[in-house]
Amino acid sequence: MSENMPITTLFMLMSLDGKINSGDSDELDADKDWCKIDGVKEGLHQYYEIEQTTDLYSLNTGRVMEKIGVNTRKEKPNKTKCSFIIIDRKPHLNENGVEYLCNWVENLFLVTNNKNHPAYKLTNRFNNLKILYYENINLRKLLEDMKKDYGTEKITIQSGGTLNCEFLRENLIDYVNIVIAPLLVGGANTNTLIDGKAISKVEELNKLKALKLQECNVLENSYIQLKYKVLN
Repeated sequence: MSENMPITTLFMLMSLDGKINSGDSDELDADKDWCKIDGVKEGLHQYYEIEQTTDLYSLNTGRVMEKIGVNTRKEKPNKTKCSFIIIDRKPHLNENGVEYLCNWVENLFLVTNNKNHPAYKLTNRFNNLKILYYENINLRKLLEDMKKDYGTEKITIQSGGTLNCEFLRENLIDYVNIVIAPLLVGGANTNTLIDGKAISKVEELNKLKALKLQECNVLENSYIQLKYKVLN
């Protein structure tokens, strides 16, 4: 934890075996799939209720936003007080997706290394759209800029396993808040809480992060919530 950066919390829903998706296909998605499974669907609402209590800044990726369908949504969303920090390198978001997010969130911080990102076409239409361009996206610099330029004190990280690993390896996760669903998924290629590049040498053991349990809540329908402090 640094005074120059916001306090970060990794908040995710996962199965008992650490999976955050149903399988290795983009057609599969925990949000869409787990609500159909008997024994899991009954308590799933608790995750979304806890999500409503997280920080007012939420960090995610363009790929995740694409998967939940913002690129094709036509209806006008209900406005939220939460601001989104979306890292979108490819880009995964199209112009409609960016417009939907601007109508949805308090402020949209679009982080990209793509000078031709569709978001640039919308900067004159939306006062709550802020594009943060980096030639090479540096997560530490991004967090420092969010604190220095926008006064961001706390950020909830809800990205995919690969980006979660980048935050972990850079010592940029302060707390972990996990809701465990009563579900076993399996699959070597199914996304987990932390994916990315594995360590391969004993000398890299310092990249592993010990945790200190702060809270354990037994929820309804066999769900569990675990809160940890990361011992960086």
